[in-house]
Amino acid sequence: MSKTLLLYFSGYGHTRKIAERIRARLVENGEEVQAAALDDATVDPSAFDRIIIGASIRNGKHKPPVHDFIRRHQALLEQRPSGFFSVNLVARKPGKNTPETNPYVRAFVEKCPWKPHLIGVFAGNLDYQRYSFMDRNIIRFIMWMTKGPTDPQTNTEFTDWDAVDRFADTIAGLEKPAMAA
Repeated sequence: MSKTLLLYFSGYGHTRKIAERIRARLVENGEEVQAAALDDATVDPSAFDRIIIGASIRNGKHKPPVHDFIRRHQALLEQRPSGFFSVNLVARKPGKNTPETNPYVRAFVEKCPWKPHLIGVFAGNLDYQRYSFMDRNIIRFIMWMTKGPTDPQTNTEFTDWDAVDRFADTIAGLEKPAMAA
């Protein structure tokens, strides 16, 4: 049985919620999984057979700690079956909800030196009341531009939980990358 490390970087908790759903699905299917915050210094990624990273978008970008972790552990990530998923509100829109069509995931893949074996993208949660003053206003402006909800009382979860479950099932099938001859 493979041991899977599921790391997440979450601004307001929804990426963590998705990571916990993935963990629960894998455990339900007999996998050994540890979910932890990306910056949890007590976790040794080299002790795991698979590594999956989930990260949310804030102000149009995956945060620097995500990229820093990948740079520090790139060799390990390339030696193990690995995956990445992004959580962002753009994925709420049809045509922007796949790794190939989501602009944030496409930018991540183009700029990142690590090439994950599995990539997913999930729509997040829009909860204006939880956001800081600045985030709330930036997100409302973006929502206004993209014809999304702008009412400051909005609390809507856009996540397709069936897609999250399918992603988890795919993780269970990740095998060690073939060695170059």
